[in-house]
Amino acid sequence: MSPLRKLIAILNRSLPLLLAASSMVLVPALAFASQAQEVPPAIFGIRIEFILFALTLIGVAVFHKKTMYVALTGLASILIFKFLFISGFSLLHHLFGHGHEEGEWRILINLLGLLFGFAILAKHFEESRLPEILPKFLPEGWKGGFVLLAMITVLSSFLDNIAAAMIGGTIARVVFKAKVHIGFLAAIVAASNAGGSGSVVGDTTTTLMWIDGVSPLAVLHAFVAAIPALFIFGIIGAIQQNGHQPIVATAVTDVKVDYGKLVIVFLILAFAIVTNWALDFPAAGVWIGIILGAFIRKTPWYEMKNAWMGTVFLMSLVTCASLMPVEDLPPASWVTAFVLGFVSAVFDNIPLTKLCLVQGGYDWGMLAYTVGFGGSMIWFGSSAGVALSNQYPETRSAVAYVRAGWHVTVAYIVGFFVLLGLMGWSPSPKRSDVQKSDLQPRTQIVEVVKELPKPPLM
Repeated sequence: MSPLRKLIAILNRSLPLLLAASSMVLVPALAFASQAQEVPPAIFGIRIEFILFALTLIGVAVFHKKTMYVALTGLASILIFKFLFISGFSLLHHLFGHGHEEGEWRILINLLGLLFGFAILAKHFEESRLPEILPKFLPEGWKGGFVLLAMITVLSSFLDNIAAAMIGGTIARVVFKAKVHIGFLAAIVAASNAGGSGSVVGDTTTTLMWIDGVSPLAVLHAFVAAIPALFIFGIIGAIQQNGHQPIVATAVTDVKVDYGKLVIVFLILAFAIVTNWALDFPAAGVWIGIILGAFIRKTPWYEMKNAWMGTVFLMSLVTCASLMPVEDLPPASWVTAFVLGFVSAVFDNIPLTKLCLVQGGYDWGMLAYTVGFGGSMIWFGSSAGVALSNQYPETRSAVAYVRAGWHVTVAYIVGFFVLLGLMGWSPSPKRSDVQKSDLQPRTQIVEVVKELPKPPLM
């Protein structure tokens, strides 16, 4: 049965349930329709959009084998609500911008290109056969798993966390003979997010900070939290994996590494870094590398077929999150930053980061750690987790992920308070804020000159 027929069949079977769930939220909102232009509908003070989004996340957690359909249903319900009850809402303006607002198109297209592109990258890396000789270089026992997680952390410091997670998942599939513990998969996601938390090229959130005027040095101390966190989730996750399936120590002697494939991997990564720095568009670089690589080796285009459902799921969920009316936050403080880490586990961290940048007054390194690493606590809390779920669908059970990956939450808390204890709360201004403050005295002088009495005309 084709995917389209499957979608129609599932929607037909679940239509009564979907209508019932939607009516529980949308029908009470009808009472507010007459005042929609001034007061957005809410139930017990909670905006309807948040309730619909919460129901979507609950549906993802419960129906983890049908996550794409749940996310699409949630997106449809939020859009219907917006069109019916929010005066002036325009999906085109939201996606493509209006006036001085850019819209969400750049983020969504980047995610689309990265998810499909890194699926091809991971396949190139796997087919290079390099992962098959790694058991010779990784230590035996649980230390081998820990070293692998440390490698992923280092890789993600200069590479997008999606690619780091998928490369790590590819290596793990080989060295553990496709028997990878969910706790270790959670550790892979955590490692890919930890490495990017202190680097402006390693994660979308830190890249947003950089573009908005935050100095790369201002986020560097996020590693003060990420390193102790690595030792906690890394050691525990590696011990879990060693008990489940240890690294196979048998050395393979007849493996011939395909260096042409590795050249393609290098091209994809190099162009991703360059276009991320130059254009804020890493997906463009990924596909430049893929196209150039097609002249070297055959491209595994079939991997896009394997990744499309996870990609549609993530795109739907990110769009849902961008539609939320997150219009203000509590005052910037270390407590707010700490809580945002847990929020980012269930709420897309990109709009949260944007809002914090507008608000200002944050310790950017601490914020980079909390919103970046915090998403590792639940599999759909970060794009790295969603990308890895394309390779390992078993991670889409939120209950199983949290139960087996409990050490990620512990690592987040310990890492945060290590950072707070050693570095304290150190908010710093953005470059744009400094420029505004420099202009303020000049503006005041101009205003004073304007108020001086004019000399009489001769």
